[in-house]
Amino acid sequence: MTRSDSSILLQYGQAGLSLATRGLNATILRPQPMPGLADERAAFRQAVQNPYGTPPLRTLVRTGETVAIAIPDITRALPTRRLLPWVLDELSHIPRGDIRIVVGTGTHRTNTRAELCSMVGPTVVDTIPVICHNARDRSTMTRVGRSRYGYDVWFNTEYVRADRRILMGFIEPHFMAGFSGGYKAVFPGLADMDAILQYHGYDNIAHPRSTWGLLANNPTQDHVRAGGSLVPVDFLINVTLNDEHAITRFFCGDVIQAHEVGCAYSRACAMAYVEKPFPIVVTTNSGYPLDLNLYQSVKGMCAAAAITAKGGLIITAARCNNGFPDHGAFKDQLIRFRSPAEGRRAIRHPEFSEPDQWQTQKLFQILKTCRIQLYSELSPHDVRRVHLDPIACVREAIDAELRRIGDPEAPVAIMPEGPLTIPYLA
Repeated sequence: MTRSDSSILLQYGQAGLSLATRGLNATILRPQPMPGLADERAAFRQAVQNPYGTPPLRTLVRTGETVAIAIPDITRALPTRRLLPWVLDELSHIPRGDIRIVVGTGTHRTNTRAELCSMVGPTVVDTIPVICHNARDRSTMTRVGRSRYGYDVWFNTEYVRADRRILMGFIEPHFMAGFSGGYKAVFPGLADMDAILQYHGYDNIAHPRSTWGLLANNPTQDHVRAGGSLVPVDFLINVTLNDEHAITRFFCGDVIQAHEVGCAYSRACAMAYVEKPFPIVVTTNSGYPLDLNLYQSVKGMCAAAAITAKGGLIITAARCNNGFPDHGAFKDQLIRFRSPAEGRRAIRHPEFSEPDQWQTQKLFQILKTCRIQLYSELSPHDVRRVHLDPIACVREAIDAELRRIGDPEAPVAIMPEGPLTIPYLA
């Protein structure tokens, strides 16, 4: 937590957005400044050769076995293109034809070939099958069992039928599951739509422990682990990142052990104590690729809401150059409901079950106590249609709110990296 009297760069798109802070009573909230690893590849080899709770990756996967590697899609910041060649080096005794890379899209759209090439590199795309999961196409999935929470679970067939399964991802605080990483690569990453709707149900999302930084007794995380473990996972490769997307640590091996060690590290780096709420909080969604659309950018708003005073203002800078997005039900839900209160009532109804309702629910929960202004590439008309207020300049919006409050010295919190920092009150 620092104070600023000049300017700061907000993480916005790929280029960033400069915000003048001179004259503001501003508190800057950002993660602990963790340096990137001096030699990422050497640190990776050390981690996979000395993993938590499993044999080393190279000896775990034996010649003659098939391998499925689950990776996140284009909306996640994992440096997959750097990591995958190192993983494949550890699997050099496995023919490329016996390896499948399965992209965990969850409920998101299929990634294009150009996006896949940017994610994993054209050489990988040309030499190893890369399969984008489709949660809506049961013909590409296999039923793997029934969650202990009472619903059937289907996973991508390419993942299920492999002899060995490797999950890749990165760990950061998550606004519902406590932390990302771990089993989330497969559940919801490679799960069917019905199961995803069940685990994202209203009661789970509304539960006070379905929030940032909590693993124990978090119903959302409990559903993730119950579903993800229905098919054995052989090896986890998780990383933590700093604000420059450099890798700071590797957490590899047993999916629970490695994940929990990584979550403890992330908690220490990313969570910041705040004594009292702020009337104005400026946030981002950590820039590209996390701020590609409004759906993802709700995460940055949720992080800000945790320290925004009742009736206060959240100013969000998120590029949203891919729209809401246009696919999925998120945009339709936001526009369909005439007010956030109407939306909350509808989603709460036991018979309401639609894709993306969880993100709509989270946004409408914030709007129950806070106002949200958005600096983005969305048209002002579209922003107003979804119950947010468009702005053309972040600093002008801050100054206007200070005038409305009637106190030019009112405290302003600024989260330049958005949900890479998770502030919390006592």
